[in-house]
Amino acid sequence: MIRINLLPFRVARKKENIRRQISIFLLLILLTVVALFWYSQVMNKQILAVKEKTAQVDHQISKYKEKADRVAKIKKDLKVLEEKLEIVSSLKKQREKQYILFDSMTGLVIPDRMWLESFKTDDNTVTIKGIAFDNPTIADFMEKLEKSVLFSKVDLKTAKMKKFKEDVMLKSFELLCTKEKPVEVKKEDLKQGKK
Repeated sequence: MIRINLLPFRVARKKENIRRQISIFLLLILLTVVALFWYSQVMNKQILAVKEKTAQVDHQISKYKEKADRVAKIKKDLKVLEEKLEIVSSLKKQREKQYILFDSMTGLVIPDRMWLESFKTDDNTVTIKGIAFDNPTIADFMEKLEKSVLFSKVDLKTAKMKKFKEDVMLKSFELLCTKEKPVEVKKEDLKQGKK
């Protein structure tokens, strides 16, 4: 029988299998490294793109924030201006009311028999201090005030004799008048004392 030694062939085959496995392993490692490098490059590009977009958005936010701050400041200034205008209009209304009140007093005062010393007003009442020659003059003045469209009620707080220069005795009086609810009143009606 013939004997064939297959050992060198098997050893050579084993060596070749080992070389093939090592080369496949090294090729896989190389492919993995290339794939990881490519993936990291793609990720870096995406990160840079996101950073650029974030920077653009931050820039736009700061730009719009400045505009929003200006708009908020303008709104605040507008609100303050509206409040001031409201105050001015209320002062004009008050001035008109006071003018009507003072103007009407000239028609209600009894000429050459009395004069007013002070005139104090608030939202609902008017306090009038004056001097008259006698009680009937004060009564006539109170009657005119009650008939006027300005007051709903007139009360005499005090009336007393007071000594003036050269021993002249006159009546000092104080009246508390309740204002009538505001109604459109013509100036002619006020001077005549009509309701």
